[in-house]
Amino acid sequence: MTDDAPALPDQLAEIREDFLALTESERLQLLLEFSRELPPLPARYADSPALLEKVEECQSPVHAFAEVDGDVVHFYATAPEEAPTTRGFASILAQGLSGLTTREVLDVPEDFPLQLGLTRAVSALRLNGMAGMLTRAKRQVVEQLAAA
Repeated sequence: MTDDAPALPDQLAEIREDFLALTESERLQLLLEFSRELPPLPARYADSPALLEKVEECQSPVHAFAEVDGDVVHFYATAPEEAPTTRGFASILAQGLSGLTTREVLDVPEDFPLQLGLTRAVSALRLNGMAGMLTRAKRQVVEQLAAA
């Protein structure tokens, strides 16, 4: 990160620091904990799953949507319980992006998934899936801001 790059928002910085404070095997355990904490979808999305966008980069069926309410972003995602790594990444983003301002979300570095210290513990395809979720969230925020 350069000196003029925006700082990582507090909630994402805290998640990153929690991962980096652990050994690789402990990081996988933390990722599994996140997988069990994926927030449920609000009824408007649970009742109409077509409102969520499929994340093509994910090997597992993952759907996600970043919703802008005023200047605040809420990120929602679904991932199957039998795909705990992917579900954990979805949960990290749901917990880490929700409540941020649109600017904070747009300023999250593209390499945030790599900053968690999991590059040797999980496959590059799985990390690519998390990057795909983040890229979609940012694009959806930009689209909603342009439409407003």
